[in-house]
Order: sequence, then structure tokens, then C-alpha cells
Amino acid sequence: MSFTPPPPPAFADCTARQKAARILSDVLAPAPLVVALLLLVGWRSTMSWAGLGWGLFAAVFCGLVPIGIITLGVRRGALTDQHIRVRRQRVVPMALSLVSVVAGVTLLHVLGAPREVFALVVAMLVGLVSSLLVTMVWQISIHMSVAGGTVMILLLVLGLPVLPAVLIAAAAGWSRLVLKAHTPAQLLAGTALGGTAALTFALLN
Repeated sequence: MSFTPPPPPAFADCTARQKAARILSDVLAPAPLVVALLLLVGWRSTMSWAGLGWGLFAAVFCGLVPIGIITLGVRRGALTDQHIRVRRQRVVPMALSLVSVVAGVTLLHVLGAPREVFALVVAMLVGLVSSLLVTMVWQISIHMSVAGGTVMILLLVLGLPVLPAVLIAAAAGWSRLVLKAHTPAQLLAGTALGGTAALTFALLN
């Protein structure tokens, strides 16, 4: 019986620079940013615990369920890693995440969620659909789509005082380049897709 060695760890590091990039890539991954943004906008929507609750409710469908889908895929061996480096592997988890977000949008509408929270989840839905369509033919950066969209929406919600948040997107982009997960063109395209989500949020809000 032949023995097949296990695949090497994702983004195996050998320098401090690469280790820092890997940490940033994990911390600034789409799911954590989505959850954090929903909690912030939820709180701002009513300036009370009720708003925070709405944000948490939305985060279940837009952040926790998608990361659960990915984690399950990694454990079953269907996905290479939590960042899904192989483009063809992205379609199924993204499609399942799309179903979850649609369910979230529907429930938020039926239950009468604050306008800002509803607008944000619809914006995330638009961003996810756009990313899925592009991913079917090209390896776009989902990290930058979410990071870029997050920064733009933060500016819309909180104004110029949060301009330093641009460093979030810059750090995410730097980490993906260092890890050789994406090209500069893929990062820029991802940022542009994040702009579609921000525009949707602005129009609905």
C-alpha cells in the first residue's frame, strides 16, 4: 500500500515577514471583518443594546454560517484551507453562503430590523453575488473585496475621523501579496467590487 504524504500547511512560512502576513491575513479575513462591521453598524443604528442585537443576528447569517461552511469543508478535505486558495473550490461555499445571506435579508425585512442593518446586509449580498460571478472565471481577491468595502462603509457611517481605517485595507492587501495569494490586479479588482457593496449601502441608507 502506497503512502501519500499530507499536503504542506497552507502558506508555509519561513520568515518573520511571511509570518506577519499570515497573521494579518487571518485577522483581516472576510468573516471577522463582516461580523465586526455588522456589530458596529447595529449599535450605531439605535445606539442601544437592541441595535447590537440586530447586528449580531445579521452576523450569524453573513459571517458565522459562512465561516462554518468553510471550516466544515476544510475538515472534510473538500477545501485546501480556510482562505480557499484554489479558485474552483470557491464556488460551492460561496453559493451556500449566498443562501445564508438571502435568508438573513429575508428575516431582517420580515422582523423589521433597523434600516442601517438591513441596508448593510443587502450591500453584503450584492458584494457576494458580484464576487461569486467574477470568481467563476477569475481568481479575484475576496479579502480585498470585503476589506475595501468595510473601509468605505466605515467612512460612510462615521465620516472622515475613521480615515486611518484605510490602513486595514492596505494591510490586507499587503498580506495577500506577501503570501503570493493574489496579483496586484486581483487586489485592485477586489477593492472595486467592495465599492459596489459600499455604493449599495449608500443608496439604501
